Amino acid sequence: MDREQPRSLLGAIIREQRELAALPMRQLAKSVGISNPYLSQIERGLRAPSEAVLEALAAALDLSAEDLYRRAGFVDPAPAADDASHTDLAAAIAAAPELTAAQRRAMAEIHRSFMDANRVRRAGAGEEPADTQEGGEK
Repeated sequence: MDREQPRSLLGAIIREQRELAALPMRQLAKSVGISNPYLSQIERGLRAPSEAVLEALAAALDLSAEDLYRRAGFVDPAPAADDASHTDLAAAIAAAPELTAAQRRAMAEIHRSFMDANRVRRAGAGEEPADTQEGGEK
């Protein structure tokens, strides 16, 4: 896949979500701690935001960074049900009675973001996904 295409799509998604939230560009940039020109370049697909900036943009737009990555085509859709370790951990988090609902949501989000970040890293490096490697860690 052309690496420019997901970046352009990511910028378009951020712009669309900003407009849906009725947030002026200057207000979003200020809330995220970046310059207005930098946000403009991200929205136009000229610059790719760092993970930290993307996470801040996602939070300001009430989205998850993983959702932005997925919608832009940087990562494949959620792992298939046959990815046993992923689904086992997700189920354990969801069923943990010692955690509050907010803690379970946070843990699940962290788990998903790590999984997605690793997929992005592997895709960028041209590596084979760990779940298809013999004995690879997930």
